[in-house]
Amino acid sequence: MNERQKSENKERHEVILAGSGGQGLVLAGIILAEAAIRDGKNAVQTQSYGIASRGGFSMAEVICDRSEIIYPHVEAPDMILAMTAEALLKYRHYLEKGSWLLFDSTLVAAEVGDKCIGLPLTKMADELGHVGAANIIALGAIAAATAMVTRDSLEAIITSRFSPRASEVNIKALALGATSLTAR
Repeated sequence: MNERQKSENKERHEVILAGSGGQGLVLAGIILAEAAIRDGKNAVQTQSYGIASRGGFSMAEVICDRSEIIYPHVEAPDMILAMTAEALLKYRHYLEKGSWLLFDSTLVAAEVGDKCIGLPLTKMADELGHVGAANIIALGAIAAATAMVTRDSLEAIITSRFSPRASEVNIKALALGATSLTAR
């Protein structure tokens, strides 16, 4: 059984999305939690961000579980998304506990390890024509890596939250993240 098959059979998933304000991490966390609910799971999403909305530290946590969620904060993340060097430093200790790390190699120096995945998320979003879609590219990669939610649910939530034109770009971004991860 490969890692993805093991993950599909998991009851509980925990993810941390961290970076700086303005990168859309809180929105990405909300979309991820809503997709989990659409998939029939329980979900909680928490967020924290600095006093400055743009540029300060920003973080979202998402837990989804087939059972009731008693404690709403991540304790053992399956995956950490680090969009900045500060986020990587803050959550690096989870790597020693077996967490996966997805980092934006456009903005963060390469991290080496069996469970470290660097994707040029910001560069990919820029090439897609919308630099603000890096968070959605990351969601596509997270969904592909963890099987936490289905891509259909992510697409449905994106379609419900964005205008038709923005939905089209974000669904392309989602697919780009998924295929970038599976191509590795």
